[in-house]
Amino acid sequence: MDAGALAHLRVVEVGSGLAAAHAAKLLADLGADVVKVESPGGDVTRRLGPFPGGRPDPEASGLFLYLNANKRGVVLDLDAGSDRTRFGRLLDGADLLLHDVEPAKLAGYGLDPEGVLRGRPRLVAASISPFGLSGPYRDYKAYDLNLWNAGGIACLNGGGPGTDALPPLRTFGYQAMFQAGLNAAIASLGALYARDGSGTGQHVEISVQECLVTILELTYPFWPYCRLITSRLGYKPIQPLDFFACRDGWVFLCAVEEHQWKTFVEVMGDPAWAGVEMFADRLQRAAHWDALKPLIADWMAGQTVAELYGMLQRRRVPIAPVSTMGDLLSSEHLAARGFFVSFAHPHAGRHRMPGAPYHLTRTPWALRRPAPLLGQHTAEVFAEGARS
Repeated sequence: MDAGALAHLRVVEVGSGLAAAHAAKLLADLGADVVKVESPGGDVTRRLGPFPGGRPDPEASGLFLYLNANKRGVVLDLDAGSDRTRFGRLLDGADLLLHDVEPAKLAGYGLDPEGVLRGRPRLVAASISPFGLSGPYRDYKAYDLNLWNAGGIACLNGGGPGTDALPPLRTFGYQAMFQAGLNAAIASLGALYARDGSGTGQHVEISVQECLVTILELTYPFWPYCRLITSRLGYKPIQPLDFFACRDGWVFLCAVEEHQWKTFVEVMGDPAWAGVEMFADRLQRAAHWDALKPLIADWMAGQTVAELYGMLQRRRVPIAPVSTMGDLLSSEHLAARGFFVSFAHPHAGRHRMPGAPYHLTRTPWALRRPAPLLGQHTAEVFAEGARS
């Protein structure tokens, strides 16, 4: 198997959150030797699931297996002085430390920015925390839901008429932590690149809140440019631009250009209602959307997703099936690209999981090893340290 692009890097990951685990996963998938440090009780994601057959098993959590494939695992109790000494030796041989330890515990573990770099001039140390290591929120605890709201995205999430009156909405899963992990990986690689030129490492600080604030896209220019406060995408100035239910699923239709609308009307069989004055152009269609949408929806409900997608795609009318998880797993396109990979695990058995959303021709992504059992590589890793 070809070595990965980052096979020259040794990374130490410590913490109990998803953000550091995701950042380290991105590097491990590119070949970095990632050593995951867990407490004797194991990482919190071991208890989050989902689990095979719905039976809790800390060695078979789907979330843990996904986040920690391609890593080695050791167990250390950082509350014990002897294990903190061993942890320090582990850092002595590392290129990068990735952690999401809460700020209040950093000094006690020797992970504060000054302490962790002392005597390790080439180390890059990246710390992920909810609100950063400075400012009045420094020591606040937060979870994905708190941070999604603190980052401003929840108030913009969701669509449809009247949605500004709805409570803020969260997204599925742990997207705040995944965003933080992605930013931590990128920033850490930048610091490592700088180190290769200067010979000196540095501290990298990641605020989860700020990671979310940076992906609010066009929300900021609307006020200085247009004196508009960004809100949820409820009322749309042009139509059709909406979701519709079919016989076996959902589609999103975007037929806002006049030629697209005319073609769509032809596909529907030129119904008489399409020619009335109140639907004459896209602005009129938007103004009378409450009347128009049920008419379109009634026709859509009689079609299958595949039929509708094929008909409109051939006529170059923008439409997108709303993929379910089952659709993705059975996708011919993703299968042809080899996106999903199969792995065997001693507790979870054989399963499929997402691969990488990129292809490198000379140093390809690869699933080199399944996620570690708790403490599986403790003896191996520290024996390497003793030999070196």
